[in-house]
Amino acid sequence: EGDLLFNQVSFTYPETGVRALNNVTFQVAAGERVLIMGKTGSGKSTLLQLLLRFYDPDTGTISVNKQSITNADLLYFRSQIGYVPQDSFLFSDTISANISFGKIGCDRAAIEAAAAAAAIDTEILQFPEGYQTLVGERGVTLSGGQKQRISLARALVSSPKLLLLDDSLSAIDSGTEQKIATYISARLVGTTVLMVSHRVPVHLIFDKVIVLEDGQIIEMGTPEFLLAKGGIYKKMTEYQQQ
Repeated sequence: EGDLLFNQVSFTYPETGVRALNNVTFQVAAGERVLIMGKTGSGKSTLLQLLLRFYDPDTGTISVNKQSITNADLLYFRSQIGYVPQDSFLFSDTISANISFGKIGCDRAAIEAAAAAAAIDTEILQFPEGYQTLVGERGVTLSGGQKQRISLARALVSSPKLLLLDDSLSAIDSGTEQKIATYISARLVGTTVLMVSHRVPVHLIFDKVIVLEDGQIIEMGTPEFLLAKGGIYKKMTEYQQQ
């Protein structure tokens, strides 16, 4: 159902010895929208990678619906999650196949609905072959923003219970962001959303903001609370507005 708990989670990357998270604790209720912010290297993406079980924490537990994710059937658990990484990977295949990759037995209507939700449908139809247009390896024939939105459509096509966005709206303009935000607000009712971002998305409404620094939570609360507090989140917001 998307109810999450990180309980005193610490993690060090085994390949490099870099300590990415240090005693991180927070809870997310099912259906909440959470913005995770911080400087490069603060541990933002690591939170999502641990939640996906690309790694397991050194200490602490991560629970969904009060059950540790280490006890979950991994294939079934991941099938409930839509994930858009920083580096959107597209296969050398059609746009349609790239979107439907996340869902077995996906029909044309679902593909088009997901493309519309990701605000990429109009641009797809402008290609000579439409949804049957072949994209190059890793999507080299598309712009950065187009790759991000096709990757987002892939995540949305399976109607996930948990949507993880890892700085995945960085290459789109404000108008496109507004279209995507409208869909997330109106259509993804009950879906828990965790968004990692270097900036404050103007059009998205969040229930909670988590600010990380050096692998630790330094601020957490509603956007209104953090603005009134006058800390790092407020400074980042004001800097962006300037």
